[in-house]
Amino acid sequence: QVQLVESGGGLAQPGGSLRLSCAASGSIFSIISMAWYRQAPGKERESVARITSSNNTNYANSVKGRFTISRDNANRWMYLQMNSLKPEDTAVYYCNVVALTESLKNYWGQGTQVTVSS
Repeated sequence: QVQLVESGGGLAQPGGSLRLSCAASGSIFSIISMAWYRQAPGKERESVARITSSNNTNYANSVKGRFTISRDNANRWMYLQMNSLKPEDTAVYYCNVVALTESLKNYWGQGTQVTVSS
């Protein structure tokens, strides 16, 4: 079983910054990719950023140039540095991991709220 715990959400003003963290633990043989998703009220969950085991990254167009995803492979941590935050970034942010345990599976964290408001 894999556990994902997010932290770092909260309230930020427009133009401000927040840093999200995700810690993965459990019986993991290897992590294939890690990603951040978000879901705003009344909207579908959407991909924000993804990073592979070789540190290749991709971002949603809406966050390019403002958000940076990174990972610490040794300690199984993932981060999302969010700068120049906008009110439309308000959402619950979820950590997602594709990991090889007994088989290749997709895992989700419980989510952390990010609110951007003045």
